[in-house]
Amino acid sequence: MSAKLCCASKRGGYCVPRGGRASRGVQSLVVRCSSSSSSGSSNTVTTQKKAGPALVKIGTRGSPLALAQAYLTRDLLKKTHPELNEDGAIEIKIIKTTGDKVLSQPLADIGGKGLFTKEIDDALLDGRVDIAVHSMKDVPTYLPEGTILPCNLPREDTRDAFISPHGDSLAALAEGSVIGSASLRRRAQILAKHPSFQVVNFRGNVQSRLRKLEEGDVAATLLAYAGLKRLDLTDKITSVLSLDDMLPAVAQGAIGIACRTGDERQMAYLDSLNHPETYTAVLCERAFLAALDGSCRTPIAGHAYRGEDGNLAFKGLIAHPDGLEMHTVESSAAFDNESAVQLGKDAGAQLKDKAGPQLMDFLNSEVEGFNPNQAPSSSS
Repeated sequence: MSAKLCCASKRGGYCVPRGGRASRGVQSLVVRCSSSSSSGSSNTVTTQKKAGPALVKIGTRGSPLALAQAYLTRDLLKKTHPELNEDGAIEIKIIKTTGDKVLSQPLADIGGKGLFTKEIDDALLDGRVDIAVHSMKDVPTYLPEGTILPCNLPREDTRDAFISPHGDSLAALAEGSVIGSASLRRRAQILAKHPSFQVVNFRGNVQSRLRKLEEGDVAATLLAYAGLKRLDLTDKITSVLSLDDMLPAVAQGAIGIACRTGDERQMAYLDSLNHPETYTAVLCERAFLAALDGSCRTPIAGHAYRGEDGNLAFKGLIAHPDGLEMHTVESSAAFDNESAVQLGKDAGAQLKDKAGPQLMDFLNSEVEGFNPNQAPSSSS
């Protein structure tokens, strides 16, 4: 990768995938941060018979969906770079994360979505892996210092899927129905339209949630359509919800791949895989989330996409967890990275004004302890 394509320093570096243009506003969302180091247990899955040192060690969670995303990354690397087709050139390492270990409590109560990435980030920083594959909706808006996220694979469908043996939509369910979901975003949007429903914590991988549904623990659940497609489980879907019915999570359907700052070999590999349109849309959504200081205790949704006029269109939402209040914003801007970041920031500011101090103070009071979407303090 040429110096023009990527430069990074401890405080002010930035990296731009081919087809994108960087600014320090972009960098602040995808590079800056420090985090404490902790060891994470890992197991190794070798993709081919090992014949020599791996050129790329891929770090991933061990869930079926995470592994499917890691295998997709492996296959794209092999397709794009002939040298990676050699035996042992690519190695996949499973990293057990805190978010995978603790399933009995809501994610917000144990530290937020950053608990799905921290141990993988540690493995990246200490050299156990060379790149880290993440579901972008699990990635905090600030990354550990020394890492960079220069690549998004082409985005899958962003919508949510409705799954139930009792009806073809939420509206078809009986009053008082119990819905399984660990997402406050989904909970708020469900309860805003169906206040008689009960939404209960429903964590675990996709297969375990489907099993709980089949066993009758709940009447219905909602899952990301993208994940079901990647797992070849679309036959389980009752219906796909429109974006008007259920606005998706920030960066839903997008896969992000991180590497160490300054690792030119890995940055070159990732640059070849980056999808500029997805990258720009995700920048906008993450800028919006950062502007709202959103955490897993905050019901926030956001969706950016290329509109019919070629510009970047965006819709965002913030709500009371029980659906008692809901505020939305819609806006558009030129389709480039700088404009995308500014669009997300402006949309976040507009929603803060719409929601007003009473709701924002309530939501902020719910954020206790570690908030992965806030920059660390200088003393941390």
